[in-house]
Amino acid sequence: MSKYSLVVPAYNEEKTLPLFYDAVVPLMESVGEEFEMIFVNDGSRDGTKEILRGLAEKDARVKVCNFSRNFGQQAAFLCGFSEATGDAVIAMDADLQDPPEVALEMIKKWKEGYDIVHGKRRKRKGETLFKRATASLFYRFMRKITSLDMPADVGDFKLYDRKVVDAVLSLGEHDRLLRAQAAWVGFKQTTVEFDRPERVAGETHYTLKKMIRLAESGVFPNSDYPLTLPLKAGLCLTGLSLVCFVVFIVLACSGVAFGGLTAWLFPALGLATGIVLTCHGLSNIYLSMIYSEVQNRPKYIVADKFNL
Repeated sequence: MSKYSLVVPAYNEEKTLPLFYDAVVPLMESVGEEFEMIFVNDGSRDGTKEILRGLAEKDARVKVCNFSRNFGQQAAFLCGFSEATGDAVIAMDADLQDPPEVALEMIKKWKEGYDIVHGKRRKRKGETLFKRATASLFYRFMRKITSLDMPADVGDFKLYDRKVVDAVLSLGEHDRLLRAQAAWVGFKQTTVEFDRPERVAGETHYTLKKMIRLAESGVFPNSDYPLTLPLKAGLCLTGLSLVCFVVFIVLACSGVAFGGLTAWLFPALGLATGIVLTCHGLSNIYLSMIYSEVQNRPKYIVADKFNL
């Protein structure tokens, strides 16, 4: 018999938590196996802490971690992972935009042998066109500039096998995007599609600032693409400047007037800038290698062991 751990970050969710509890418990009980719910109170300023205390007092399956301040959703998930004791861990939001019934489909996929089951959103109700467009662009941008095979239109609603959770916790960097790290660790993965409903209560706490910060945590730890931009720009500018010099020399030899010495200033400046950018880009390559070493990620992850 398996045990399941539900990891649920909560930030100012006093209105949604009772609804979440009432919706999730009957569904998980229908599985007929042991489960626990680990709520991580991410420095809430409303009545979230008191509500969670009340749920924990009446149900021993409810576990609560209270942060001293708001550390962010990714930190809350990691805290829940470190406390989880289940054979499979399901990460989900408290606002019921991650439908609990989808978790049952994830469990079925896990029992079929998949180690990571992503919740893939077909529709996103209650979200602005701007948010949907930027989210779609972000996933496609990440796939292009990194070596990560990140499924498009997935968030943090996932099921992780125990060994995957251990692998994610072993990674050393401070700034994390779990959906990117889930792709990096590998293992056997699949998706379950669903239509994301609107929040059952309250308002979203995901501001534009938090979205940008999350994007930074995804791009910079997982890609050296920004570091290569000066090298690419430098090579292009150097090449264009050299072509310009060749054209000017041909024009000068042909006796064509084109502005005198002043005209030579622009390709000269372009060539000098291009050389500087190229040297800067080469330095960034070494910086990228150093950064990769500082991350201190494991060089490999063992998925299974037999007779050891």
